[in-house]
Amino acid sequence: MPKRKSVIEGEPAGEAEPRRSVRLRKSADTTAAPTEAKFVSQDERTVLTKRATPKTKVEKEQLKTGVEAVTKKVPSSKEQTGAKRRARKVATGSEKPAASGDAADTAPNGSAAGEGERNCWLLKAEPESRFENGIDVKFSIDDLAAKTEPEPWDGIRAYAARNNLRAMKKGDLAFFYHSNCKEPGIVGTMEIVQEHSPDLSAHDPKAPYYDPSSKPSDPKWSVVHVRFRSKLAAPIGLKELREMGGPGKPLEKMQMLKQTRLSVSKVSAAEWEYLTRVAEERAMQT
Repeated sequence: MPKRKSVIEGEPAGEAEPRRSVRLRKSADTTAAPTEAKFVSQDERTVLTKRATPKTKVEKEQLKTGVEAVTKKVPSSKEQTGAKRRARKVATGSEKPAASGDAADTAPNGSAAGEGERNCWLLKAEPESRFENGIDVKFSIDDLAAKTEPEPWDGIRAYAARNNLRAMKKGDLAFFYHSNCKEPGIVGTMEIVQEHSPDLSAHDPKAPYYDPSSKPSDPKWSVVHVRFRSKLAAPIGLKELREMGGPGKPLEKMQMLKQTRLSVSKVSAAEWEYLTRVAEERAMQT
């Protein structure tokens, strides 16, 4: 697109009268001012405009920075409230600070990158010693927290639990539940970081949950990998969960309470929000 010309087209350069307002013209004709008002000609105006236009890369960056500073979005009151709530969770220990690129602070029904729905789950493990095939199978929330690499959630040997494992997607969240112990209940949270793959421990005769019916060529069982996210400041015990699952209560339809022997169960978004809110309130009271 051609640039705008500084003089009227068709007139010789230098013959075009400098444009000024009627008010200034009248004032110049009738008022004997000590000094004459200075008017800028079209040519002079063009020179000034060219000087004001950034040419170098540095000037353009400076201009861009200035525009961004003026047009920077101010967070809404809702966004500020959400940020304060997340900061309070971290401060009380009910949630782990999110690393860059993590989907840590997003709602259960959506991911930070907008990659669709994020599902929630509950996975059970035994924090107290119990031996299977000569091997102690105890595993607690503290054991998971000590891991520096994603931990395989193996040993699942029930079809309903396995099917739930296979339905998990990377980025899903899960409650860590202490089972078969003195004080069973929800003790922390974790994230699914690797989707299902064959559980190779089922093919190892020395493994605690060896299954001779599962073949490497046709694996029957699956495993997902998880990563620690947080440990609750105050666990939510099984007795309390049952009370919350009474008729008309928030956890009335919770799968874990309906199928008590299921080691991997679904958690709805509403159930997740309710339980995390309970955990946060308890953390503030301790």
